[in-house]
Amino acid sequence: MQTTLKSAAELGELIRRTRKAQNIRQDDAAGSIGVSENFLGKVERGSENVQWGKLFQVLDGLGLRLIVDLPDEVQSQHGEPDA
Repeated sequence: MQTTLKSAAELGELIRRTRKAQNIRQDDAAGSIGVSENFLGKVERGSENVQWGKLFQVLDGLGLRLIVDLPDEVQSQHGEPDA
């Protein structure tokens, strides 16, 4: 399933719903992913001040993929160095 997200809060809610659907407690998920429970809580609450690397670690740990839908004009430049 794909969904469009427009805020950190929407991403956080999606992460929380995914974790709960897997019947994993927040502390257990944080431990198995390798982040603190405090960090995972911030992500799930939609904090806009989280470390990108750890956020991607959480997404990967829960089996979520982030897909970016690029506009056509950007897609035509994909792979080309910036001028």
